Amino acid sequence: MMDARDSIDTAGRMPVLVMRAHGFGKLGRLSSVIRVCAFALLGLMALFVGGFALFANTVSNLTTPANPAKADAIIVLTGGQSRLDAAMSLLASGKGERLLISGVHPSASRRQLQAATGGDKKLFSCCVDIDRAALDTIGNAEESAKWVEDHAYGTVILVTNNYHMPRSLLEMGRLLRKAKLEPYPVVNTNLDNGGWLTKPKALRVLFTEYNKYLLALARGIVPFKPTPDGIALAEATSGN
Repeated sequence: MMDARDSIDTAGRMPVLVMRAHGFGKLGRLSSVIRVCAFALLGLMALFVGGFALFANTVSNLTTPANPAKADAIIVLTGGQSRLDAAMSLLASGKGERLLISGVHPSASRRQLQAATGGDKKLFSCCVDIDRAALDTIGNAEESAKWVEDHAYGTVILVTNNYHMPRSLLEMGRLLRKAKLEPYPVVNTNLDNGGWLTKPKALRVLFTEYNKYLLALARGIVPFKPTPDGIALAEATSGN
């Protein structure tokens, strides 16, 4: 038979037991949340690494077309002498009626650019346009779209380095909706058969470009645009 003292002692211990059980419940839920977050983080990391491997493998297998089909025009994105040489060669061989060199530094004169490319003066004078407004790949796409629309071109050969081609096509494709883009990747270093894994410089370039490509993809969901002061939301535009 329980006396009054036993009853009092039991009643005094009950709140403590309830608090401990409540505390263990909170710890259990917190542990579950941590496990879920950890698995989600591991999954995102796996997707990121797998995506990079796919991106690097795709880029490393791009080759320069031996004899591309003739197009209405040619666009080359500045960033290396080999790009300019390839574009001028295409123009000289009649693969396009005109050439746009996009992203030229404002201080570079037309004469300096012609001398740098080593192209025919008459051909350069008649058939080469220069864009000095573009500061990045987004700007290249915007200025190129204006040029293509002004001339009503239907097919355009796009010249840039192989590692830069996926992002260039993505940005260009968003604006050049009426023109067909024909990629002409310029390959400076042979990276096929996993060669990019053994070349630290190439690996660094590919990794940097992969992150820029992911940002370009994200811009299709959340419209933002890089600015000199950081990143800002892009202004919404309405189609005509």
